[in-house]
Amino acid sequence: MKLILTADVDNLGAPGDTVEVKDGYGRNYLLPRGLAIVATRGAQKQVDGIRRAQEARAVRGLDHAKELKAAIEGLEGVSLSVKTSAAGKLFGSVTATDVAGAIKAAGGPVVDKRNLELPKAHIKNTGKHLIVVNLHPEVAAKFHLNVVAA
Repeated sequence: MKLILTADVDNLGAPGDTVEVKDGYGRNYLLPRGLAIVATRGAQKQVDGIRRAQEARAVRGLDHAKELKAAIEGLEGVSLSVKTSAAGKLFGSVTATDVAGAIKAAGGPVVDKRNLELPKAHIKNTGKHLIVVNLHPEVAAKFHLNVVAA
């Protein structure tokens, strides 16, 4: 069975790769979980779009990573307003996706949510929190996110 991967699958490939797998593995595991789609011409166009999006988000080397670090650390007042209780506890939590959106809203570059390191996987209270953005194996940007009550 010929499939196109839509997500990273261990020991098989990366998103956008066209792979040949056994029928049962494809039909019973990859397709139901949304990890792959059946290889057709239309699907190949969709994969090309996925690859273009990944290349736009990818850091293109050490110099580019240093430029992004300077842009992120130069941001002033990265804040995120969330709904809270009277005691200051959040309804829910702040995730990496929320932080990536806050960086973009503050005028910073688009960063991949998988490159963000939150203090404890999720932020559950208001205040200032140190966020680390891993841009390259040698470059990491740090900034403070101010979580405020809405």
